[in-house]
Amino acid sequence: MFTTVLMIEKPLVPADVELVTTLHGDEPVSFVVLMQPRGDQDRLLRALDDVALGELDDAVRELSEDREEDSPVSPAERALQHSLEALRAAGADAVGQIVQRHPLNLLASVVRETRADEVIVLTAPHLVEEFFHRDWASRARHKVGVPVLKLFAHGEE
Repeated sequence: MFTTVLMIEKPLVPADVELVTTLHGDEPVSFVVLMQPRGDQDRLLRALDDVALGELDDAVRELSEDREEDSPVSPAERALQHSLEALRAAGADAVGQIVQRHPLNLLASVVRETRADEVIVLTAPHLVEEFFHRDWASRARHKVGVPVLKLFAHGEE
């Protein structure tokens, strides 16, 4: 079985599930999903990315977004659960966790502990971070010791 550590920042949509579950043909795949929600500290970078991509409505929403304080289940937990269920429905084994702190240290330890074959970073384009090689995939390549594939997530369907 092929083991993939999958870093995501939002729930997987069906096109993303199909993409990651078919990358290795018919070989069975096991996923360890690390849900790294983009926090408040990234809000300005996300707005700049939206402006650079010509998505002005998204940029305004990024800067004025209200958080769901009342919900007992965080948006990140819902996104992780949804993603795990979608991967399992596609026939893959999948477990996961929310990244609380130090995402790259956690990634490296998960790769070691699970003896993962690869890391897939599935993210929206982050032009500012990518330009300066501060995106997850660029930084992970120096830490994990396995191939790191960067894929762009599909929009909401």
